[in-house]
Amino acid sequence: MADSGKTALRGLGSILDPRKSRLNLLIVALPVAVWLDYSGMHAEAFFASMVAIMPLACLMGKATEEISLRTGESIGGLLNATFGNAVELIIAGLAIWSVAQGTADEELMISLVQASLIGSILGNLLLVMGLAFLWGGIHHKEQKFSAEASNTNGSLLLLATIGLVIPASFAFFNDAEDIEQRVLSLSHWTALILITVYGLLMLFQLKTHVDLFASTAHKDEIEELSVRDSIILLVVSTLLVAWMAHILVGSVEHATTRFSLPTLFIGVILIPFFGNAAEHFTAVTVAAKDKMDLSIAISIGSSTQIALFTAPLMVLFGWAVGVGMPLQFGMFETVATIFAVLIANFIVQDGESNWLEGAMLLAAYAILAIAFYFY
Repeated sequence: MADSGKTALRGLGSILDPRKSRLNLLIVALPVAVWLDYSGMHAEAFFASMVAIMPLACLMGKATEEISLRTGESIGGLLNATFGNAVELIIAGLAIWSVAQGTADEELMISLVQASLIGSILGNLLLVMGLAFLWGGIHHKEQKFSAEASNTNGSLLLLATIGLVIPASFAFFNDAEDIEQRVLSLSHWTALILITVYGLLMLFQLKTHVDLFASTAHKDEIEELSVRDSIILLVVSTLLVAWMAHILVGSVEHATTRFSLPTLFIGVILIPFFGNAAEHFTAVTVAAKDKMDLSIAISIGSSTQIALFTAPLMVLFGWAVGVGMPLQFGMFETVATIFAVLIANFIVQDGESNWLEGAMLLAAYAILAIAFYFY
């Protein structure tokens, strides 16, 4: 019993060792964020909580991977799908819940949630995939990946984008007096359809066509933690992410006022960047090792998950708690998303990548980031 306890401590110590992952050094931002929040320095606490989320998200991902190594591809894939975008889910859920409790400004929080969801899609498609193509292309002249798997995710992402375009265009071209209620009703039904499609994707990916996505599995990973310790790590890191998200959501209004940052820029650029940092790092690292199937699965797969699952789930959650959370994103955000999806689909359709394609994706992301800052 004592030996197993020592083994567990060694495993946890190895995972938390900053020499293995420099992101672990940023865990110091957690107590700093708590102290700043309780000291009334809310604007500073906003940035500290964002930084603290980075290593915590990395620990969540590591715990999920450790569990996946022992459960098989189907359950492991479901776990990765569930916790892959847990940070966005927690932040968005807390923002909507704060509106339902009357403790936050509804317009600000809904705008923040919508912007963070759009930002996650744009970040994964342009920033993450761009960095992966660029860094992988520097190490390898030309890289290949499964075009069939990428096109499947890309087609689903295009379908989900239609779910974002229709409510926005419906509101833009309709001048009915009760247009807000109509858009909300349309969003509720669209969300139900998208959630259903996501369930079909899980069935397709984890049951009927497992072989199509088998190359993205971590077959060469070494087990470092037991299932029990992995679950403990997952639960603790998730609770700490929720704590940091609570501070972040509560201080975002102070940050926008103090530093004159547009809410759209915070939601589209900052929150997704810090929340997905660990996932970004993984996608780029495996690209350098010529594991492009896994890298593409992280970037396009995560975007598909946001569009088909996270965004519709937040709409339904808002419906359940009495908060009007529509799929009607701003016209500018919607157009930006459409172009990002089309560019990503066009680039991956040949099943090959190089550093120049990565540079083009990064250029597109940089232009959008500047546009959102000045919007």
